[in-house]
Amino acid sequence: MLTEVMTKLAAGDTLDHYRVDAEIARSGMSTLFRATDLRTGRPVALKVPHPEMEADPILIERFRREEAIGQEIDHPGVVKTFDGEERSRRYMVIEWVDGRLLRAILNEQRKLAVDRAVALTIAICDALDNLHKHGVVHRDLKPENIMVCEGDRIKIIDFGIALKEDARRITQVGLTPALGTPDYISPEQVMGKHGDQRSDVYALGAMLYEMLTGQPPFTGPSPLAVMNERLLTDPAPARELNPEIPAAVEEILFRAMARDPRHRYATASDMAWELEHQELVGLDSGQHGPVRLGRLQISGRKLALYAGLALVPLALFVVMLLMARH
Repeated sequence: MLTEVMTKLAAGDTLDHYRVDAEIARSGMSTLFRATDLRTGRPVALKVPHPEMEADPILIERFRREEAIGQEIDHPGVVKTFDGEERSRRYMVIEWVDGRLLRAILNEQRKLAVDRAVALTIAICDALDNLHKHGVVHRDLKPENIMVCEGDRIKIIDFGIALKEDARRITQVGLTPALGTPDYISPEQVMGKHGDQRSDVYALGAMLYEMLTGQPPFTGPSPLAVMNERLLTDPAPARELNPEIPAAVEEILFRAMARDPRHRYATASDMAWELEHQELVGLDSGQHGPVRLGRLQISGRKLALYAGLALVPLALFVVMLLMARH
């Protein structure tokens, strides 16, 4: 009962030397509050885990890892977390970012001008490359995890399921490492693999596709159908949905979202370089359009086989999502 009372923070309450100003967001694992540091007067965000999360060693390890990543990475495009103080309970202190979620912007505008979408993607690439050089794979890049600040500066947020190369692996019976969000998750994560920095590149390609066309690359009646589509088909050519997209940018999209990770950009900086030097991006002049790297020509029999194989990890993924929600 005590822990239940402790989690019910409201505006005006004090947690150590932080005054809670407002509840910002609530997820299945924690609640995010806007607060004020009473020592300095600066605004901060407090991420407070729910009581059931504190009883789960797997979830607490992820919470600690997220906090450690935010303390280690020093990049203007990555949200910081603060350390160095004793606390009366478990919670995370995060820098307050004045801006709007990319998701909110896309909900309003549906799609962005090509130049703006490319500029935002290059900025995300820069922050992502820094993360990868520190051995961190985000694994859940999506518009909901990108803050857009004044001047279109960006912040990558929420490292709740990030993977760090030098950290011990955390597993749980009944769960699969295929984490992420159905609209942006890479094919290898759908198939149950942990994923690496090329998985983040895939997610970023999917985000750029949505910024340019107004829709995610794959759609379907359920998360299962969406994930299954990326294993078996290619997204609709972006220029068919938005003729203003340059052919070189469409080629970059195909390379970023190649089904086989070996055919994607090896690093986020490689993707950024081509976005900055579109005139040097090679096109297949014989086809009068971009080369579709990683495209599969699949017979009907093989298609059925691949679909059957895909259902196993997909079913596990759905079970994992349902368990997370509860």
